Amino acid sequence: MHTKKIKIYIKKIKIYIKKIKEILFLNSLNNLLTILLISTIFILFLQSFSWFIFNSKWSVVTTNIPLFAFGTFPEGQRWRPIIWIISLLLISLLSIIPPKWKWLRKNLLITWIGMIPLGIFLLYGGLGLQSVMSRNFGGLTLTIFLTICSSIFALPIGIGLAFCRQSSLFVVKKLSSIYIDSMRAVPLIAVLFFGQLMIPLFLPLGLEIDRVWRAIFAFTLFVSAYIAEDIRGGLQAIPNTQIESAKSLGLNQLQIIRFILIPQSLQIALPALTNQAIGLFQNTSLMSILGLVELLGIGRSILANPKFIGQYIEVYIWLASVYWMICMILALMAKYLEKRLKIA
Repeated sequence: MHTKKIKIYIKKIKIYIKKIKEILFLNSLNNLLTILLISTIFILFLQSFSWFIFNSKWSVVTTNIPLFAFGTFPEGQRWRPIIWIISLLLISLLSIIPPKWKWLRKNLLITWIGMIPLGIFLLYGGLGLQSVMSRNFGGLTLTIFLTICSSIFALPIGIGLAFCRQSSLFVVKKLSSIYIDSMRAVPLIAVLFFGQLMIPLFLPLGLEIDRVWRAIFAFTLFVSAYIAEDIRGGLQAIPNTQIESAKSLGLNQLQIIRFILIPQSLQIALPALTNQAIGLFQNTSLMSILGLVELLGIGRSILANPKFIGQYIEVYIWLASVYWMICMILALMAKYLEKRLKIA
């Protein structure tokens, strides 16, 4: 009897020893892999830091900062895009932090829409300002102009398409569905090619649309389809009991849409709309393929200069940093706005 118990204990001890060996082996393997990974990261960091400080040639960036910011905008008139960009930053700040003035708080949307005519006036000139051709637009100024105009135009179109897709009228519902599904099935670059190359063929002789506005038109058509689906998702999240309650209180259909459906659907779809804004900002880089020298196009034109040939890493690190910084600003704006709307 005692012999059997001893054998059972010995067997258990062997099992425990085996498990301990497996654990120790796994831990040692994990520790080894961790050390190797940390060492690799440390070596790469040292090499990158050494290249950044001693071997990189950042003169390609520092000497071309005005070109990255304004393109070939006339040097004496660069205060105009600066004023416009500062105005956008102030409006963005007011959108996050509620202003004390009630009239400004109520008219923030109108102020945002007003940024388009202000940008057109400052960039194109006229009414006392020197006229500037759109071919002189470039760099970050053109990128922001394309993003702001396309976003503001696409949002109301997307909201309208979302409501049309939920309409009880068969024709309206079907046409909006066909448009949305068609746009979502086509690559953005194809839409941009259509805007730049095909639209002029359909225009009557003597009528010409600016290349910048053709790009804005193409971006608006494309992004509005995606915004429509985001808004439709927000509309579907609103319970029908709210609509029935509003009808029982005597609100008509337009009042229900204005005061109940649109505010709540925008709040629900805000994260998705933020993704659309960030994606639109990044996708403006595709215009460099079609001849508009936005931020990436400026980088490519600088690298074509014999003086800076071969300095690709510095230029693309700089461009990536600019894109990252602005996308982070957009994401933080949306985050604070979302918190504010939830509190409200």
